[in-house]
Amino acid sequence: MIGELIGLIIFGAIIGALARFFMKGNQNIGMLWTIILGALGALVGYWLAGLFGVANTSGIDWIRWILSIICAMVFIGAYLGATRGRTRPGAVR
Repeated sequence: MIGELIGLIIFGAIIGALARFFMKGNQNIGMLWTIILGALGALVGYWLAGLFGVANTSGIDWIRWILSIICAMVFIGAYLGATRGRTRPGAVR
């Protein structure tokens, strides 16, 4: 259980960072939200891969990674849209 949680946090950080890298513009979100939204993107991406029948492939699951990154980009975009105009505590304007 603890190992799965640590893996999800690490994978969420990687997926979230890659999603932010591929998005245009400046995303004014912190590391915690990057990890949370990346983990959600990974979970939804894995679920979609299962629906498309690509959940269990040999080697690196490129389709699952791509789906996870796209889902994380959607979640980050939704988060940015929902928090537009608000400033984070301690943020410099």
